[in-house]
Amino acid sequence: MSPVVATMSITLNGVGAGHHVTREQPFGDLPEDTFYRWMNETPEENRDAFDAIVGAGAYVMGRNMFGPITGEWTGDWQGWWGPDPPYHAPVFVLTHYPRESIVMAGGTTFHFVTEGVQAALEAARDAAGDRPIHIAGGPSTTNAYLAAGLVDELLLNINPIIADHGLRLFDGVGPLRLEQVSVQAASLVTHVRYKVIRSD
Repeated sequence: MSPVVATMSITLNGVGAGHHVTREQPFGDLPEDTFYRWMNETPEENRDAFDAIVGAGAYVMGRNMFGPITGEWTGDWQGWWGPDPPYHAPVFVLTHYPRESIVMAGGTTFHFVTEGVQAALEAARDAAGDRPIHIAGGPSTTNAYLAAGLVDELLLNINPIIADHGLRLFDGVGPLRLEQVSVQAASLVTHVRYKVIRSD
């Protein structure tokens, strides 16, 4: 069965997103360089980590990760990433409101799932084949999958920043045992991979 890997960029104190996300502020009320400065300023140094993030056979993400639109879908919003998103695989977006799938360049197709986290994961399993499935955030979605015991590994990009507010990874998840698999230190970030040890 394909492994389920949760991938996130977080601050040192566990913040993975800001509040009040808008089209003009994709990271909400946190500075734009809080989470992805390493990706923009030192891409070659972090090539292996980036390749791991975009190397899945399918993705699951929350609606806020896909965009700032709330309520019923209006307009033609197609995600933050332009006409050729980096995923190049099926992406299953959790939402309460149905929407037709969106086919993008490069092999990315956004599918919108209204039946919850388990249904989105099953759809991703069907699409991924033998390749990993990535839970691509944001924090609330990742926490939901962790709390449900559905994550096999965590791949965290830890930025040397303390945020005084925001949505935190692990909030509401409960006790969790992790086994460190690898660490890659870079100038602007530390990439840490953990195996999630289940009690069952």
